[in-house]
Amino acid sequence: MADFLIHYMAPIMFAALVVFLLLGYPVAFALAANGIVFGLIGIELGLLHPILFQALPERVFGIMRNDTLLAIPFFTFMGLILERSGMAEDLLDTIGQLFGPLPGGLAYAVIFVGALLAATTGVVAASVIAMGLISLPIMLRYGYDRRLASGVIAASGTLAQIIPPSLVLIIMADQLGRSVGDMYAGAFVPGIILSSLYAGYVLLVTFVSPASAPPLPPEARTLRGVQLAVRCLVTLMPPLVLIFLVLGTIFLGIATPTEGGAMGATGAIILALAKRKLSWGLLRQAMDSTARLSSFVIFILVGSSVFSLTFRAVDGDLWVEHLLTSLPGGQVGFLVVVNVMVFLLAFFLDFFELSFIVVPLLGPVAEKLGIDLIWFGVLLGVNMQTSFMHPPFGFALFYLRSVAPVKEYVDVVTKKIMQPITTMQIYWGAVPFVVIQMIMVALVIAVPSMVTFMLDKGNGVDPNSIEIILEGDPVPGDGATDMPAVPGDETSQPDYVDPDAPVDENADENADKPADENADENPDESTDEDTEEKKQ
Repeated sequence: MADFLIHYMAPIMFAALVVFLLLGYPVAFALAANGIVFGLIGIELGLLHPILFQALPERVFGIMRNDTLLAIPFFTFMGLILERSGMAEDLLDTIGQLFGPLPGGLAYAVIFVGALLAATTGVVAASVIAMGLISLPIMLRYGYDRRLASGVIAASGTLAQIIPPSLVLIIMADQLGRSVGDMYAGAFVPGIILSSLYAGYVLLVTFVSPASAPPLPPEARTLRGVQLAVRCLVTLMPPLVLIFLVLGTIFLGIATPTEGGAMGATGAIILALAKRKLSWGLLRQAMDSTARLSSFVIFILVGSSVFSLTFRAVDGDLWVEHLLTSLPGGQVGFLVVVNVMVFLLAFFLDFFELSFIVVPLLGPVAEKLGIDLIWFGVLLGVNMQTSFMHPPFGFALFYLRSVAPVKEYVDVVTKKIMQPITTMQIYWGAVPFVVIQMIMVALVIAVPSMVTFMLDKGNGVDPNSIEIILEGDPVPGDGATDMPAVPGDETSQPDYVDPDAPVDENADENADKPADENADENPDESTDEDTEEKKQ
């Protein structure tokens, strides 16, 4: 039994973690408990040394010293302030008036505003709840299909997962050991393309079933002409300035992602102050929610550090690497299996849990297979979006369910009795957008340049060619003859002399001869008898 446990410790440990998660235990504590329990078992079996756990304090303090994670509370605080400052209401009202005359105009407005909110808030819950409260009653009032309205709102809210400044991209960059700025740059174009695919689906619906997404009636379009243009300019300017303040400074290299998040939080406070929405109660709610989310992330990260310490000590990383690198098909086979696995795990785990449990195991294998980790992180980010849209466990669907009407109600404008939205209508409305997200995953795999073309290619210097020359050392290429020996370079090292070997008395005499006289001699014939035979 002991031999079995020692040999299969890594897969047993991973299976135990999955069981704990399926039983509903908190992720952070399930990770930490598994790491500690299996670490103690390994010590008892003699597989591990007790000194292993002395590395835990340094790992925990390493998390606290990680400057990259500071971006999470900054962007969370910025999104919560903007959500409560009324920016979403103004945007939805104005863009709804702009696209209103078009069939499906309100759906286009929701997608456009969802992309803008994603680029300013980066918080899925804030986007879905705000658009559900504001746009859903209007869409139902003017005859939109309930499944289409639900799916558009939930899917547009999840754009905050992939469009910078996304929280999942920050965590992905940290876990893969890459720059947050590069991850943001790589994810920008796929996020825009995904928004366009959502809009393309709405356009298709308006052709196939025009009654599912009718245009706004003339009496509902209160703004026209110059008045509408001025309103659009005034409404769009603050979020666009904020987007440049955050993303523009990061992409231009003026600020780090952490500094960009700090500027974004400051800009959100100034915007709320300008709209006279800033109050102590709003600040307190935003700070309370930010502290909760940040603590949640840090606790999961500490738990995953405990788990990974023991998992790597029992060669779990080598087990996963062997498991995935032995798949048929090389890179393609690896990508297919990983994306299917992440898609299925997203039914049960949210993106935080996937980022802290699965990504650290997949990253080293992807790098060994020659896969660019920025591209790989963006690919996983697009795939993880589905964790918010999966029926029946998608969090975006839960957020929408919490604000969608569950009983009959009287519309405040038309005074008509409106029917509620059922949970099954929300689920079926999400299915087409999950399919679109999987199409986007296939596009990222098929056209990797959509991620990589915005990345900084650097100056082309190979780090392995860099040499450090101390003062007084000869410079390579200056003709110096007293260069120190370089390991592995036979031309610069003296021949090894065995002190026990017999001394060749003719060595000096042969050394004085021209090189061509000894050129034909066979080095294998080195004995005196062979030399005498040669002379005769």
